[in-house]
Amino acid sequence: MAGEKSLNELLKWSIENSTEADPSAAAAAPVVPNAPRTALNAEALAALMGAPSDAELMQAAVEHITSSDPEITLESKLTAFDNLEQLVESLDNANLLAKLGLWTPLLELLGHDDDQIRRMAAWCVGTAVQNNEPSQERLVALGGVEKLVRMALGDRLPMEKRAGAGEETTEESAAADREETKDVRRKAIYALSSAVRNYQPALDVAAKELRKRGEQVPEGIDATDMDAVDGIINGLKQKALNA
Repeated sequence: MAGEKSLNELLKWSIENSTEADPSAAAAAPVVPNAPRTALNAEALAALMGAPSDAELMQAAVEHITSSDPEITLESKLTAFDNLEQLVESLDNANLLAKLGLWTPLLELLGHDDDQIRRMAAWCVGTAVQNNEPSQERLVALGGVEKLVRMALGDRLPMEKRAGAGEETTEESAAADREETKDVRRKAIYALSSAVRNYQPALDVAAKELRKRGEQVPEGIDATDMDAVDGIINGLKQKALNA
């Protein structure tokens, strides 16, 4: 785990740089000219300085984005989303989404009433699953592939309500009857493309969902066949462009 690695590096660095303060230890230790010392990576250095970890930053970003506080502006939420997207470019951080329980709120944001939030949610999903099998697996398990297919074909997803959050409003219920914007569709297609490449379960789900919705998708496509995957993705891009 990235956090444990950073702590280990921090501990090793601390030991190496405190040994000389103990005369007995220095006398007992063999002298190695120009012995290399452990270099601190950015996360370990942040821990030393008391800065928040990437995990804490990710949790804070999602809490900020999903907050109902009227004083938190849309611009502020989009900035937090941009920071989150950059954080999940790291495979370790992308895999933290599952460990921190952030996949569910992230996928719920695909149905947010603001199109800029939906666009950023799709962008984050696409970044998190790119060349990342554990995240691709999680996306499939949570029904995210079906959501992305619907968005890619132009359907607005309704904003989901968690248990105990009350009844869905008429406006939220009607969201699925409205068309998705082109910008959001493009990001959903990007996310779907990242999700299905080199991960057969995701491609199988996407292909099945596309066929259910009247799309002509050949049977038995191999997720490692980039030309075949490109054929599906390019077809969706063309539909979005012509919408």
